[in-house]
Amino acid sequence: MSDDCIFCKIIAGDIPCSKVYEDDHVLAFNDINPKARIHVLVVPKTCFDRLHEAGDTHVGMLGRILVGVGRVAETTGITGSGYRVQFNQGRGAGQEVFHLHAHVTGGGSVPT
Repeated sequence: MSDDCIFCKIIAGDIPCSKVYEDDHVLAFNDINPKARIHVLVVPKTCFDRLHEAGDTHVGMLGRILVGVGRVAETTGITGSGYRVQFNQGRGAGQEVFHLHAHVTGGGSVPT
């Protein structure tokens, strides 16, 4: 856990979130700036920046993220209509928080 990482603070319970799913390995919560009607972030409880830094020791964590994505899709009811899973990697790709996380989006556009 990093003292300056906002996701680490959310995982620790220091910052509240709108939790969608949690297990021993990941926390999933609604994005505060949604790009779709359903927009959930799936965050591993291990602080890790980006995919290209992953090695063999990270295989379990990466799998747990994908299991969390599936649970989020089921919990939010978007498995039938379809959903997108996105990992933004680096500032140029739109990564704002440097703690690896997956965006799960679906359910149509954000209501205006």
